[in-house]
Amino acid sequence: MHQIRLKLEYDGSDYVGWQFQTNGRSVQAEIERAIRKVYQIDVRITGAGRTDAGVHARGQVACFKIEKEIDLHLVTRRLNAVLPHDIVALDADKVPLNFNARFDAKARRYMYYINQNPTAIQRKYCWQVFQYLDLNLMQKCAEQILGEHEFRSFCKTEEDPHQHHCTVSSAGWKMNGCRIEFEITANRFLHGMVRALVGTMVNIGRGHTNIDEFENILELKDRSSAGMSAPAKGLFLEEIFY
Repeated sequence: MHQIRLKLEYDGSDYVGWQFQTNGRSVQAEIERAIRKVYQIDVRITGAGRTDAGVHARGQVACFKIEKEIDLHLVTRRLNAVLPHDIVALDADKVPLNFNARFDAKARRYMYYINQNPTAIQRKYCWQVFQYLDLNLMQKCAEQILGEHEFRSFCKTEEDPHQHHCTVSSAGWKMNGCRIEFEITANRFLHGMVRALVGTMVNIGRGHTNIDEFENILELKDRSSAGMSAPAKGLFLEEIFY
């Protein structure tokens, strides 16, 4: 038995998310279908991060097990030949059988993109916000979430109430031309956490919420106290660290 690790890129626009669901196309199901077609095996792959509907990835990681020896140099070429155009296998390597793409990950890095000018080409991959945003205030919010915190105010209510703690190792906003970028790295992320953080910080940047309220929102541990969730199309899973 061998275990193969894939590095994947995908455009999540037309998917219900990473995880297999009965109500639409999932990224996981498409990759499993491609593996089945190429290697004639039925597999259930394990992904490092369960991205939501509409969320994209440049560095998703997933693993599958196969009994026969395969040529690693041909894995990506053969899978890409049968995968949909919006999913690409970037790399493949062999890992120990006890490796788990999700639970062995030490950290994950996400990026969120906001465009302040109208864009035809990038409109599917950013949140277009045309109001003035105070980046200094938004950066102060980012600095407040560094370290270990309970992020119950920034996750969907069905999340396990005993698993709200995350350790954020880096978080920050920067301007890149007419695009504003938010980068965050943490050991783990809750369901909808990055989008809720971005939506709340943008409210503060717009002046709709006072900067002094952000710490209180974090401490309240109540999703209704935070701002809206930013649109999924601006969020990218960039990298998994092992």
